[in-house]
Amino acid sequence: MMGAIKWVKQTLALLICLGVAMGLQQAAAQAPDAPQFKVDPFWPKPLPGNWILGQVAGIAVDSQDNIWIIHRPGTLVEDEKEAQKTPPSSRCCVAAPPVLKFDRAGNLLASWGGPPKAGETPYDWPKSEHGIMVDAAGNVWLAGNDPADHQILKFTPDGKFLMQIGKANSTGGSNSTTQLGRPAHMMIDEKAGELYVADGYLNHRVLVVDAKSGVYKRHWGAYGNRPSDDRQAPYSPQATALPQFNNPVHCVRMSHDGLIYVCDRGNDRIQVFQPDGKFVREFKVEPGTLANGSVWDLVLSEDAAQRYIFVADGANDQIITLLRETGQQIGSFGRPGRMAGEFKWVHNMAIDSKGNLYTSEVGTGRRAQKFTRLK
Repeated sequence: MMGAIKWVKQTLALLICLGVAMGLQQAAAQAPDAPQFKVDPFWPKPLPGNWILGQVAGIAVDSQDNIWIIHRPGTLVEDEKEAQKTPPSSRCCVAAPPVLKFDRAGNLLASWGGPPKAGETPYDWPKSEHGIMVDAAGNVWLAGNDPADHQILKFTPDGKFLMQIGKANSTGGSNSTTQLGRPAHMMIDEKAGELYVADGYLNHRVLVVDAKSGVYKRHWGAYGNRPSDDRQAPYSPQATALPQFNNPVHCVRMSHDGLIYVCDRGNDRIQVFQPDGKFVREFKVEPGTLANGSVWDLVLSEDAAQRYIFVADGANDQIITLLRETGQQIGSFGRPGRMAGEFKWVHNMAIDSKGNLYTSEVGTGRRAQKFTRLK
C-alpha cells in the first residue's frame, strides 16, 4: 500500500511539473508584449476567370502598401492544366501570370510576367521563379532558383524590362565579381544606391552591386569572412558554428539603423552585419531543425525602432517573433496544415506600414495569406 501511495505521489508530482513546464512554454509563446495577429481568410479575393496559383515563391510590399507576389506557373499539377488544352477538357484551370499585384483588401490590381515576346528586348526569365522586391520608385526586381538561374531581373511596375544582372547558365563561384550563383533574394539601400543580394542557392555569400548599373562593389561570407565553396560538414546543433553560410543563403534585409540581416537558412541562424560586411552578432532560431533549415525569411517590425524580427520558419510551419536587440523568442503562431492560418512551407514574408504580415508558401502550400496586426 505504501508503495502504491508513493507511486501516486511521484506521478502527481511529475504531472504537476509537466503542467508547469507546458504552462511556461505556452507563456513564452504568448508573452504579454508580443505582437498578436489574426489571419484574414478572405485575402486575397478570388482571381479572375479560371486562374490558379502554383507555388508562391515570393511576396513583397511596395511604398503604397500594395502587395506583390511571384508564383511558379510551371508547378501546376496535371489536373490543373485541363483548361489550357486545345480544346479545353475541363474548366480547371489556367495558370495566373507569374507576377500579381494586390491592394491591402485583396483586390487584384495588375498582373504580368514571363519570357520576352517577339520583338521585345531579350532577357532570361527564370525557369523557377523565386524572390521579389519592389524599390522606392516602384520598380520590381525578381530572381530564380533553378540550377540554370544565375540572374536578377528589373522591371517597371507595369512589367517593362529594364535591366538584367548576371546571366542564365553562367556562374563563377562565391568569389566571382561578375557572375551570380542562384540568387535567392535581394533588397536595396536607397540612400547608398546599392543592391544587396542573398547569393544564395549555389554561392555562399552576400553580394553588393551598384543598383543602377549592376557593377560589383563587394561581397562577404559568414562572420564577414571570405566565402568558400569547399564542401562543408552537415549542420549539427551540437557542432561548432560552421564558418561558412550553408545553402541556401535565403534572405537579406536592412534595418532603419543600417544593419544587414541575413537568413542563413541551412544553419538555423540569422547573422547581422554592418554594410561593409563587418560581423555584428548572430541569433540561433529553432537550432534543432535538421531538415530544410529554420530561417527562410525575416522582416523587421514597422515601428521606428523595429523592436521585433518576424521569422518565417518554413521547416516547422510557423512564424516566430524575436526581440531584435537580443534575439530572444517571445512569440510564435501557426502550425502545419492547409487551413487558413496554418502553413505548409511558408517561404517568404512581407510587412506593410500598419504592421500586417503577408506570407507565401511553396511546396504543396501554394498560396499567399494575410495576418492582420491586432496589437
